[in-house]
Amino acid sequence: MTAKTRIITVFGSSRPEDGHSDYLEALELGRALAAAGFAVCTGGYGGVMEAVSRGASESGGRVLAVTSSFFRSRANRWVEEETRMATWQERLFELVRLGDGYVACKGGTGTLVELAVVWEMLNKKAMEQRPFVVLGDFWQPILDRVREVERGHASKWGESSDPLVHQAPTPAEAALYLAAQLASGAAQGKGI
Repeated sequence: MTAKTRIITVFGSSRPEDGHSDYLEALELGRALAAAGFAVCTGGYGGVMEAVSRGASESGGRVLAVTSSFFRSRANRWVEEETRMATWQERLFELVRLGDGYVACKGGTGTLVELAVVWEMLNKKAMEQRPFVVLGDFWQPILDRVREVERGHASKWGESSDPLVHQAPTPAEAALYLAAQLASGAAQGKGI
């Protein structure tokens, strides 16, 4: 029996276009994740989602997407397997459900919601432990502020002493961290 391929769900902005630094970073992330043997899953549209899908596809990786009827857009051309959900909320929770690990790239309010939902589900143990990475330092001020507030309430509801969100400066380091965490059994991934 062969081992199942682990899925990394990647969140990020739909706005960066090919050639933009955020697009190029996401393209590199898709390549690094595929090279590490992961399938990638995104929201399926443009920007970071397209770049990650493209990078993974061009590197021989499997590309999944969860889209929604809520959006009128079509999935990007790099998507191999599309799951279409009726609502934005169903799409979000399907993206979370499919992931054996997660990466949050730069983004706006949508990415912020995705980051917060996964972080809170891990924090409240609403799902089994899974590795979660933020790429670069874009989200660092938010992570620092939330952790500062939670430290003040540690006896009631604060995050565990082991940070649930890992910051990786580069796509290669994000892929290495996820591979190490999933190989060590730190997370109980489902795979495909």
